[in-house]
Amino acid sequence: MYTNPAPLAATVDALRNGQHSLSLYLEQMNKRITQVNPQVEALLVEPERITRLRNDAAALRERYPDPTTRPPLYGALVGVKDIFHVDGFTTRAGSQIPPAFFAGAEAICVQQLRAAGAVILGKTVTTEFAYFEPGPTHNPHNWEHTPGGSSSGSAAAVAAGLCPLALGTQTIGSVIRPAAFCGIVGFKPSFDRIATQGILYFSRTVDHVGLFTQDVAGMRLAASVLCRDWHDDLARSPELSKATLSPVLGVPEGPYLEQTEPDALVEFKRQTYQLAEAGYQIKRVPTFAGIAQLNQLHRRLCFAEFAQEHTTLYAQFAPLYRPRTREAIEIGKTVSEAELADYRANPLKLRNELHAKMDEAGIDLWVCPAATGPAPVGIQATGDPNMNLPWTHAGLPAVTVPAGRATNGLPLGLQLIGRFGTDEVLLSQAEAIETVLRQA
Repeated sequence: MYTNPAPLAATVDALRNGQHSLSLYLEQMNKRITQVNPQVEALLVEPERITRLRNDAAALRERYPDPTTRPPLYGALVGVKDIFHVDGFTTRAGSQIPPAFFAGAEAICVQQLRAAGAVILGKTVTTEFAYFEPGPTHNPHNWEHTPGGSSSGSAAAVAAGLCPLALGTQTIGSVIRPAAFCGIVGFKPSFDRIATQGILYFSRTVDHVGLFTQDVAGMRLAASVLCRDWHDDLARSPELSKATLSPVLGVPEGPYLEQTEPDALVEFKRQTYQLAEAGYQIKRVPTFAGIAQLNQLHRRLCFAEFAQEHTTLYAQFAPLYRPRTREAIEIGKTVSEAELADYRANPLKLRNELHAKMDEAGIDLWVCPAATGPAPVGIQATGDPNMNLPWTHAGLPAVTVPAGRATNGLPLGLQLIGRFGTDEVLLSQAEAIETVLRQA
């Protein structure tokens, strides 16, 4: 096991107030990376990493000598999935295509992190173009298992304690699933709440920027920096106080939930029982009766937009694309413009339907497994994203918190989904639920 504590909020607090030396912190983290990354392979290799980090830290100290003026993420090391453009780094996207074809301006969210005092640790491994063809990354909890994908390196880096914060993306389940597999917190905000400009897009209709931390307190800090118009006091407003402190939880019963493996479903039932014992009201609501059709629709939408993104490159470099990536593009090319227009209208339709169902059932929060089961054996595949797909399609905010273990000892996650635009409330609710689950 290669896991190690790296709590974002506590680390940043110690660095900001001078309790912990930034220089010493970087040397300690570099030692950890030198020892662990060759085994986990979460970070892309950078020969002069420590020299660059020392220079970045020196510039940060010079800019903020007074602890009282230091920004909220002062000194925090951030791993960045290798589909984000970052100044000074090459974007390769896990692909064999010449990287010069991917050059672009630095991602807006990376600029926001730098402005908040974060230090870019480096690029993290991604599956090819954030789809299913995996990189070399291993799960820090068990070397023989996948960390999930497509944000493989970002999830593994945070779980392994190589950095307290990492950026990922989710088009189907690429934040929530790997976070669950790696036993950490993953957050996919409401659609477009974090700017996507500066990434290599897979599907512009449903691509989300997401985050990885080791606990919800750290996630709330990171989200407050990156989410548009963040209002931390929203979660404490009188109108939302009851829903925030004691939300009614809805379990989406039916074919969707039946996608879960028996082992994980038993553990999920235990988790809901634990929450009920803690005072949460649980309502079982039949939902997603047509999940098989939605699963297909979402993928055809994504594949069609992916094919459009790669029209020029694929025509020139098709042999360099790996098999599952080529398959996605070829399927995407079969989607007509009329069909695609219908698909693009469906996320808002589903969002409205889910909001109406929440109103009708009187629930504040959906709760369900974060993945169909624990991380599968091997790193040749990244696991099944179907437990995340409908929430991503609807653009609703979702977070997974660590929630017990499967019978094979690997982590499981509990996925929480809120109403569109209520990300602040969702994370406040998640922090309370995280506390309950940790008492197990």
